[in-house]
Amino acid sequence: MAESSESLLETPLASLHRELGGRMVPFAGYNMPVQYPAGILTEHLHTRAAAALFDVSHMGQAELVGEGAAAALERVTPADVQVLKSGRQKYGLLTTAEGGILDDFMVANLGDRLFLVVNASRKQVDLPYIEAALPAGVTLKPLPDRALIALQGPQAVAAIATLAPGIAELGFMGVGAFTIAGVPALVSRSGYTGEDGVEVSVPAEQAEAFARALLALPGVQPAGLGARDSLRLEAGLCLYGNDIDETTSPVEAALTWTIGKRRRMEWNFPGAERVRDELANGTKRLRVGIKPEGRQPARGHTPIHAPGGDVIGEVTSGGFGPSLNGPMAMGYVAREHAADGTALDLMVRGKAIPARVAPTPFVPHRYVR
Repeated sequence: MAESSESLLETPLASLHRELGGRMVPFAGYNMPVQYPAGILTEHLHTRAAAALFDVSHMGQAELVGEGAAAALERVTPADVQVLKSGRQKYGLLTTAEGGILDDFMVANLGDRLFLVVNASRKQVDLPYIEAALPAGVTLKPLPDRALIALQGPQAVAAIATLAPGIAELGFMGVGAFTIAGVPALVSRSGYTGEDGVEVSVPAEQAEAFARALLALPGVQPAGLGARDSLRLEAGLCLYGNDIDETTSPVEAALTWTIGKRRRMEWNFPGAERVRDELANGTKRLRVGIKPEGRQPARGHTPIHAPGGDVIGEVTSGGFGPSLNGPMAMGYVAREHAADGTALDLMVRGKAIPARVAPTPFVPHRYVR
């Protein structure tokens, strides 16, 4: 059922989006800009060439405080959180008792506390799930009064560093506190585009002034959800609800790299029994990258067949890659069809589109190292 505009939440940048000509659409319970007048193609290519500002304030932000917070968080994730050094961040998965993926998230060690970012569509599920697992003395503090702004692209860090030079010293997945244009900010050198860049958490009441300061920098343009989606798909990054959910395991989703080495010896996270079995014996299906032949894209839920044969899977995300200059997709296929180069048929409106399993990312990552 479509969400009515009256029931949608808005981020602290909503009036700025409208001023900039943003076309607002419902997403994860929020009214969000899908694009600006420049259009998705231009916004995508500008991100790859210069720097683009994305509003991601709909994401859930929270702090975990108290003695043993890292060990407490490990009660709900297979990530090795205790190994995370102060000033560092990592990607992880929240898993269910059945071994499915409740959500994917980012966790940063701020020294005296952990900082979490979860998906907008899942924050009402994630935060109670984490809280229910916590021991006495460890507290989860949601941060609804903070905005989150991503500045992405090869010129992003140089641009924001003109306002706070220390940001340029952060390594990939490094985190630090800075004052930027008079605004206290928590900055991580990370993102969801495959490009170098930062994600910046700021007080909600100062978010618009902060965003305006970034947009005034040379080379910075606004970009919406449409470009964010094509950028992350070119980068081979999963979107929760499309490519991963409670029915997919970390092994099926090809995300076993998120499971810490120590955690593979302890096996004391939710769903460990299933994950351990799948690592040892394999799964029936695997998430793969897919490159259709020609120019016709295949969208989510497109059936995948063996050439001239039976259904062997389904596309979970698909579209046209502006930087790739061609169609791309990802989806799940039966394990025996998951090797790179395997021929597939994608059934688009009843017509078989030839395709092959392809390695991801489709466009090389350009994170700073």
